[in-house]
Amino acid sequence: MAASKKAVLGPLVGAVDQGTSSTRFLVFNSKTAELLSHHQVEIKQEFPREGWVEQDPKEILHSVYECIEKTCEKLGQLNIDISNIKAIGVSNQRETTVVWDKITGEPLYNAVVWLDLRTQSTVESLSKRIPGNNNFVKSKTGLPLSTYFSAVKLRWLLDNVRKVQKAVEEKRALFGTIDSWLIWSLTGGVNGGVHCTDVTNASRTMLFNIHSLEWDKQLCEFFGIPMEILPNVRSSSEIYGLMCLGDQSAALVGQMCFQIGQAKNTYGTGCFLLCNTGHKCVFSDHGLLTTVAYKLGRDKPVYYALEGSVAIAGAVIRWLRDNLGIIKTSEEIEKLAKEVGTSYGCYFVPAFSGLYAPYWEPSARGIICGLTQFTNKCHIAFAALEAVCFQTREILDAMNRDCGIPLSHLQVDGGMTSNKILMQLQADILYIPVVKPSMPETTALGAAMAAGAAEGVGVWSLEPEDLSAVTMERFEPQINAEESEIRYSTWKKAVMKSMGWVTTQSPESGDPSIFCSLPLGFFIVSSMVMLIGARYISGIP
Repeated sequence: MAASKKAVLGPLVGAVDQGTSSTRFLVFNSKTAELLSHHQVEIKQEFPREGWVEQDPKEILHSVYECIEKTCEKLGQLNIDISNIKAIGVSNQRETTVVWDKITGEPLYNAVVWLDLRTQSTVESLSKRIPGNNNFVKSKTGLPLSTYFSAVKLRWLLDNVRKVQKAVEEKRALFGTIDSWLIWSLTGGVNGGVHCTDVTNASRTMLFNIHSLEWDKQLCEFFGIPMEILPNVRSSSEIYGLMCLGDQSAALVGQMCFQIGQAKNTYGTGCFLLCNTGHKCVFSDHGLLTTVAYKLGRDKPVYYALEGSVAIAGAVIRWLRDNLGIIKTSEEIEKLAKEVGTSYGCYFVPAFSGLYAPYWEPSARGIICGLTQFTNKCHIAFAALEAVCFQTREILDAMNRDCGIPLSHLQVDGGMTSNKILMQLQADILYIPVVKPSMPETTALGAAMAAGAAEGVGVWSLEPEDLSAVTMERFEPQINAEESEIRYSTWKKAVMKSMGWVTTQSPESGDPSIFCSLPLGFFIVSSMVMLIGARYISGIP
């Protein structure tokens, strides 16, 4: 029997979406933005000590290979010719820090995850060296000095891990966020791998000047970071063997937020609200970050964004599952919350890693308050979902104050948006409509769009008239404004009670064993696409 003829679709564009909780590979039709196939693998998080969060860089790399292989198998079963995949974009968890040996290809320590708190004492000692009348770190980077960003994690590795110190001394060490590690590995690794990052990921290190778009010598000297270990900085949409985009910027692209004032909120491990501020750096007076949104080509202009970052969103659901055993799967949270339809006065502040925007309060820790003898696991489940929505309300309020024009609706994406209880709660607590695309994978879509639009690839047009319309689901507020405000003010009371639990942490050190390397290569284009995808999907002018 003759072999069945492969379907001609395309050109096709793939996207690696490497997040904190999982890795995915997705393939899109560049003409219709249709998701054709995908595969997902959950990633382990390690907690060697209280406040420490690590991941195995080799496991992350293996998960990428597995997702690509399985997705291609699924495309074959659909009779789709994988040779039509013309480019691959990369979207990644930001700030997570990796140092590896360019000679052996092996990581010199586990990846230190963005949620990790071990560097708090480093942050406090560095803060004392910044003049009160000249915060050059924030003015150059748009970021507050915090455990969140890569520079202090890299400083900790240089101070505490002998393998890292020795590799730096011997000029063997390379530093990067997850995008750099993947790109270097997928483009040859020890055999000529490309050591690069894009402007969006670089802007989250606290070593990058967001005005000049270069590594900053003064910042590197302040943190004591040798500049020769840093990756080359590229735009978010060009071919380097592979190209990259931070996950939240990819979501902004994927949501088609190309116009000034357009915003999106992504619900993943954390929660990240970004608002496009155009070519202008807007500095926040209300606890938000100034960051690079995207630069879609070597000679294209840079766009900036205001960002509100919440550390714990989907991670609180994982905590209820893995630590408390209240649910067996993440999907069960919606069923439990639906059973009661209220938290019955119970409020949950999941400040497991302190509070991020708008407070930037590292001394905070998680609390559950308002408990009575009547409270059960369903109420706690409901309170956990409410917590995600209340945290979003706080950063949206801050963004409205900074921008001066309140958002009339909120565009959303991310895995948690499939939870209809959460989406309705969000509309009620914000008291504005919440708009969700029927295809929630806007982070991956953004990466694919930036990859497909890269010069030399050119299979995906980002012109407004060429962007496909996508079906949207809209959630309208269903409670009155007074009730919404009462619940929000009670939440803020709970937040105040979560602060001040932890004093200065003493520096700790550790040097776990290293895992063997996997010398494989893959041709990739990576991209910063979340922001762009938001507007593309929404069709909202």
